[in-house]
Amino acid sequence: MQEPTTIKHSNNWTIFTMASFGVAAVMMALGIYNLEASFSAKGFYTMSAIMLVHTAVTLTKTLRDRDEAEKFHNRLEDAKTEKLLMDINKPEQA
Repeated sequence: MQEPTTIKHSNNWTIFTMASFGVAAVMMALGIYNLEASFSAKGFYTMSAIMLVHTAVTLTKTLRDRDEAEKFHNRLEDAKTEKLLMDINKPEQA
């Protein structure tokens, strides 16, 4: 059975994604702050932005967890199949 490969992200990619998130969050915060609207409208947009970020993170984690569970399930099935094949190929003992 071959070992599953895992994708490792480089430190530069991790830093880039964190910086991109930070820049986007600051830009949204500044946009809401400078918005010519009532305080309650700004609050609504702020809550919407926070909820959007939260759901994006949750969706990403859920999809990743589902993919990891499928990989684990496939590894278990492969191990069971390999064990069955090895048992079939064993000579019977009297």
